[in-house]
Amino acid sequence: MAKKPSKAAPQKKKTASAKKRTKTASARNPKSKRQVAKAPASGSARMAAARQARSAKSGSIMRAAMPARETFGQRLGLRGSDDPLSLNSSVALVVDQDTSEVLFSKNESAVLPIASLTKLMTGLVVVDANLPMDEVITITREDVDTYKGSSSRLAVGTRLTRGELMHLALMSSENRAAHALGRTFPGGMDHFVRLMNTKARELGMYDTRYVEPTGLKSQNQSSARDLATLVSVAYQRPLLRELSTSPEYELNVGRRVLQYRNSNRLVRNPEWDIGLQKTGYISEAGRCLVMQAEVAGRKLIMVFLDAAGTINRMQDAERVRHWVEAQRAVEPAARHATYAQPQG
Repeated sequence: MAKKPSKAAPQKKKTASAKKRTKTASARNPKSKRQVAKAPASGSARMAAARQARSAKSGSIMRAAMPARETFGQRLGLRGSDDPLSLNSSVALVVDQDTSEVLFSKNESAVLPIASLTKLMTGLVVVDANLPMDEVITITREDVDTYKGSSSRLAVGTRLTRGELMHLALMSSENRAAHALGRTFPGGMDHFVRLMNTKARELGMYDTRYVEPTGLKSQNQSSARDLATLVSVAYQRPLLRELSTSPEYELNVGRRVLQYRNSNRLVRNPEWDIGLQKTGYISEAGRCLVMQAEVAGRKLIMVFLDAAGTINRMQDAERVRHWVEAQRAVEPAARHATYAQPQG
């Protein structure tokens, strides 16, 4: 008797066909399982992993990359403001330090986050307290930034003098250095922040508020008018002038030497005569810069807030300098033309 056909055979054939179709679809579909296999790490990925490992070793907190946030200036619609010099900064103010004459202004009353410009007040409070600059301070885990996850080359356990911490905070905007200055201030951090705000009130900086000494938090806010006042007062402290305009600084931290450079490249430009400066950046504030500089024989205070690009705040300063120099050059010619007018 002939055997009945097996029922399993068609099923096997169907399964094989389904596998074939699945394989074909997998080749066509970029989101198929074949595409899930991990590719070899790219150079940038390896560099990111290395940075994360170094940061973990030094005690800092790494955060996942996030989409760029709008600055406060963008939210207020200041980025679209026009001005005669076509500046990139949403806010700008140029004042003659000797006469208080306002030469240029743009949204000068807007109150915005000021990022590391905060450290200028940090330095002012420390200097005015007459604390010993040779006192040794140790970086601790309390100084590690858990808010923004910013990196630092000052590992936990690093021992530096108060003067060295001041130098790094003002010249290179070192966050752990600035935090350590506030943490070790007599009375502690809360007392230090209260003194920052008290000093602001004493100087008439009524648009200004500080919540910590680094500028990492966007609640540290001020206006260009207040910051011009701060620059003028800070300029009267020789130590703040010296440390903030230092082009570079070499620091021995035991088994290695750290090389720091000023975060403001204009201090290395021979065309500039800068008496005091401070840069700042967090995503909410954009790129910020304050300076005291001599231009065309005049001592000027310049404030630039909420610039979009890394170098745009510097380019804005250059535009202002060229504008002031051009104005100065025109003045003698204008006076001569007035005196030369015929009488009658």
